[in-house]
Amino acid sequence: MDPVTEEGEAKPGWRARLWSAVRRIPSSRFSRRTGVLLSIIAVSLVGLVLGVLLGARAQTDIGPFQAEMSVRPAATGETEVVVPPLGALHINSHDGPLRLTVRLGALDQERTQALLNDPSGITRASQTVVDDLQDGILRLGFRTVSVSVLGAVVIGLLVFRSTRRAAWCGGVALLVTVSTFGLAAGTLRPDSIEQPRYEGLLVNAPAIVGDARRIAQDYGKYADQLKAIVANVSRIYTTVNKLPIYNQVDGGIRILHVSDLHLNPSAWPTIRTVVEQFDIDAVIDTGDITDWGSEPEATYVASISLLGVPYVYIRGNHDSAVTAAAVGRQRNSVVLENKVVDVAGLRIAGIGDPRFTPDKETSPTGSGRSRQVIEQVYNAGAELAATIRASGKPADVCLVHDPESAPALNGVCPTILAGHLHRREVRSLPPGPGIKTPSRVLVEGSTGGAGLRGLEKDEPTPLQMSVLYFDNTKTLQAYDDIQLGGTGQAQVTLNRTVVGRPQPGSPITPAPPQPSATATPTPTPTATTLDGN
Repeated sequence: MDPVTEEGEAKPGWRARLWSAVRRIPSSRFSRRTGVLLSIIAVSLVGLVLGVLLGARAQTDIGPFQAEMSVRPAATGETEVVVPPLGALHINSHDGPLRLTVRLGALDQERTQALLNDPSGITRASQTVVDDLQDGILRLGFRTVSVSVLGAVVIGLLVFRSTRRAAWCGGVALLVTVSTFGLAAGTLRPDSIEQPRYEGLLVNAPAIVGDARRIAQDYGKYADQLKAIVANVSRIYTTVNKLPIYNQVDGGIRILHVSDLHLNPSAWPTIRTVVEQFDIDAVIDTGDITDWGSEPEATYVASISLLGVPYVYIRGNHDSAVTAAAVGRQRNSVVLENKVVDVAGLRIAGIGDPRFTPDKETSPTGSGRSRQVIEQVYNAGAELAATIRASGKPADVCLVHDPESAPALNGVCPTILAGHLHRREVRSLPPGPGIKTPSRVLVEGSTGGAGLRGLEKDEPTPLQMSVLYFDNTKTLQAYDDIQLGGTGQAQVTLNRTVVGRPQPGSPITPAPPQPSATATPTPTPTATTLDGN
């Protein structure tokens, strides 16, 4: 208990006496200023962080993409590129407590279309993307400085209720923000982009595209030659009338068969040129228009509506329901999923690939050739055959993605179109019970040159497509195989094959090509040879 004074009052305890003594010590000007300074710094940092979290972002265009860039406080400095829903990649790009995030959004349809329609646009886009990124980072930097200073001033006014101290808070925030940006710029590591860390589906990216530097180099060669390629495709039509049976097929039905575009933007201007120059009545796509079947990839199909002719499509094993829905939204598109339709005077039946190989949970067997996979694919063809029989009318053309589906359709329709193999083949199925005339299977190569994977090889995968000529009885009379030399090559070759009666049980191969016409090449080192059988 506290001691009692003579007047009977309790004496204060030792704690009270100590605190009273401390309060009587005159505080120095230095200690007061130190306390105020520490308070200003603390309030400045709080306001800076709040300002950055709420407003340090900017919208920018990077090539054809609409992107959002933002900065956030972080324990270590890095750059994060988010590609929803595929995942993200992290780059150890700089030091300092600052993270830069670039979130790629939707493709701008107008800019994407302009890029696809202009052969030289790809080259220009690759040259301007760095400028776009630098411009976006510069605008983001100014915005970050602004919101950090504003946040510190506002919090300073609320805490101190003094414009002078609030101004000091803004000054401290400005100094910290500029110093942080300076540290990031001074420790920038441009080579770090060669060793990113992947998350999500992008974990598979290195295995899929291989050496990114080599692909970029090869694609640069391709962009340089793209304009000459499209010009040569136009030129082949001026001499195609010298090939056999031109007059016989003129006035019939002309179908352009494409397959396995795999997101190659150069495929669209070539397809459009062939459609216009060859007076195509309809385009048939036997699948794999994308790589992952994701929502961002769906914007790639916007060029379908510009072709001006029906576009008949079936899913490949790389296409999802999202992909099919995106194709179905395009003008003139026809998506077949175990259906029979009449298009351009032909009765066409088609079914999508039963697999979706990017999703290993729903397609655990992948795209290999195990017995389970072959049965799965064969059954898809059998399902389509049952649909055709149930319709009560025969089909003129059947569409499957994998040629392993074709045997189940033997004798159901005379011509079966497929893709998937990334190489051109023509086969005749063997006769069997109840099959009077065996079906002919035309397997198309990759119209997209196998996408990015086609750039990994020493000999790049060529772009291939075929023009099919049907007469008034809806019988295949001839086909022109068009091949554009692989990346870095602008040679365009066309082979005309006149269709004869199939030889049961053996593949059909054209006779050795005999040159019939050669278009004059452009001044670039290119050539366009037209070979007819």
